[in-house]
Amino acid sequence: MSTAAPTAPAAAYRLTSARVLRAEWHKLWTVRSTWITLLTAVVSTIGLGVAIGATYENGGDDSDMDTVFLTLVGFQFALIALAVLGILVTAGEYSTGLVRSSLTAVPRRTPVLWAKTAVFGAVVLATTLTTAFVTFFAAQAFYADTDQAASLGDPGILRALLGSAAGLTLLAVIALGIGALVRSVPGAIGGFIALILILPSVLTMLPYDIVDDLVDYFPAESFNSLNTARPAADAAAPGEALLALVLWAAAFLVSAAALLKRRDV
Repeated sequence: MSTAAPTAPAAAYRLTSARVLRAEWHKLWTVRSTWITLLTAVVSTIGLGVAIGATYENGGDDSDMDTVFLTLVGFQFALIALAVLGILVTAGEYSTGLVRSSLTAVPRRTPVLWAKTAVFGAVVLATTLTTAFVTFFAAQAFYADTDQAASLGDPGILRALLGSAAGLTLLAVIALGIGALVRSVPGAIGGFIALILILPSVLTMLPYDIVDDLVDYFPAESFNSLNTARPAADAAAPGEALLALVLWAAAFLVSAAALLKRRDV
């Protein structure tokens, strides 16, 4: 007389949001490019901020620059590394074919995109936020007794440090969304560069004031508004700039989710 083999509880194999998040977390950290790009972003920001602080001359050519922007000028280079990482998180899976396994395990598809965004966004935000404060305090050790001396209690300083990290994170998420849309690493990098650098420059050549006003809310310009303690008079207000970046990121992610449900792998 044979007996049925014991079976594991169905709950042990049930697909849950927590398990999708855990899978994306492991995928992110088991890829060497994650460590390289994050380390590049951190080292370039802190190194450049300290180097500028160590060589700063009181009353020199940089004396009229915003303190936070001068301190975190390395974020301009970190943006490149983090944007490439965001693109690799999505478009990179299509180039390796790993996306087939991911979508087979999660047939509804969109939870994969949301999990990638949540994990990647959390990692980038934690990294950029820590880097911003470490760089600020390290640079201020050299700026003491100069016209760039500042503290967290000074007007706009804390807001600019937080805004810089949030803005850089949202730009990286935009890159992730573009990667999910284009599904090609070179194509997504080209699209991101066009959106950040080329399109705003082309639009400002048009002889219309309304176009100039709209360009202030493009991703790069919005980030610049968040990256300074004293935003320029003609720039978007920090709150508006943050909202603009959120809407840009949401637009790309929602578009990518819609195509993910409609297109074949």
